[in-house]
Amino acid sequence: MANPFDPRQPAVNAAAVSVPHAARDVGLRSYMLSVYNYMASGVLLTGIVAMLFAPYAQNALFNQAGTGMNPLGWIVTLAPLGFVMAMSFGLNRMSTGTLQLLYWAFATVMGLSMSTIFLAYTGTSIAQTFFAVSAGFAGLSLWGYTTKKDLSAWGTFLIMGVVGLIVAMVINMFLQSPGMGLVISALGVLIFAGLTAYDTQKIKSMYDYVAGTDMMGKTVIMGALNLYLDFLNMFLFLLRFMGDRR
Repeated sequence: MANPFDPRQPAVNAAAVSVPHAARDVGLRSYMLSVYNYMASGVLLTGIVAMLFAPYAQNALFNQAGTGMNPLGWIVTLAPLGFVMAMSFGLNRMSTGTLQLLYWAFATVMGLSMSTIFLAYTGTSIAQTFFAVSAGFAGLSLWGYTTKKDLSAWGTFLIMGVVGLIVAMVINMFLQSPGMGLVISALGVLIFAGLTAYDTQKIKSMYDYVAGTDMMGKTVIMGALNLYLDFLNMFLFLLRFMGDRR
C-alpha cells in the first residue's frame, strides 16, 4: 500500500494528502463507535432482561424438584449458541438487517439465560464484578485500539486456550474440584482479557477492507458480537472469584 509520508515517493501536495487521511480517521472513528455502541447496547439489553426475568427464573427454567433445568431451561441455555453459529456461518448470505435482528434476539435470550446468576450470587457482588470488568474491558480495548504492536500472533494461542478451557470445564463437571474450578476461572479471565485486545485490533484492521462496501454494516455487528462475548466471558469467570454466593 502506498504511503504518502514515505520520503522515497514523489512529493505531493500536503492538502491533497491530509484530506484522505482526515476522512479515513473520521470514518474509522465512526466505524469503531458503531461497534462499541452495538456492543454496549447488547450488554445493556442483556442486563435489563436478566434483572427483569430473575424473579421468575427458578420456576420457569428449573424443574419442580429444583434438581435440574426443565426443557425450557435447556432451550434458553443453548439458544444463544445457536444464534452465534447462525450469524457466523450465515454472514455472507444474510442482509445487514437480518444480522441486526439476530444480534438483538441473541442479547435478549442471553439475558434470560443470565438471569440464573441472581439465584446463585448476591446483587451487590454481581454489580461490583460488572463494574470491575467494565473498567478492565475499557482499558484492554483501548490498548488494543492504540497499540502499534501486532497482536495477530496472539490469535492461535488464545483460541487454543479457549478450547482448552472448554475441555477443562467438561472434565471438572465430573470431578467437581473447587481448586480446578478456580484455576479454570483465573485462566478464563486472562484468556478473554487477551481476546479483548486482540479482537479490538482485528476489528480496527478490518475497516480498510470493508469501508464503503456492503460488508461494513455486517462487520460492525459481528465485531460487536465478538467484543460482547469477550466481555461476558470475562464477567462470568471473574464472578466466580468476586461473587458472594447466596
